[in-house]
Amino acid sequence: MNRPERENLVVLAEGVPKVMVQKETKVPNAALITVECEDHTVGNLTRIQLLRNKKVLFAGYKVPHPLENKVQIRVQTTPDTTPTKVTNHALMDLVSELSRFETAFKDQVQKAKNPPAEQYMMN
Repeated sequence: MNRPERENLVVLAEGVPKVMVQKETKVPNAALITVECEDHTVGNLTRIQLLRNKKVLFAGYKVPHPLENKVQIRVQTTPDTTPTKVTNHALMDLVSELSRFETAFKDQVQKAKNPPAEQYMMN
């Protein structure tokens, strides 16, 4: 069958870097960032986060082939910064947002498990 083995979808092969950055030669202040063992989820989240930055002129991603478990993110920035810097900043902001989301979610689950006593009192 053509489909890759399941373990190859999450485990990096030996000697393969997780992230590779290639500077674009035809477009100024642009780079192609390839992330191994990731899919549309990481690509789209990163793209959206990058586009929130006013110094990002273009951000897009693609999965080169359905059987290849990697995502390519293309970033172009204004001349006063670099694609690597804005991507690092975007990913740190994304981790922070997801951490706040996780905390809020856990709080709501805890509230649902232990509703306040007043909820059951009758007037």
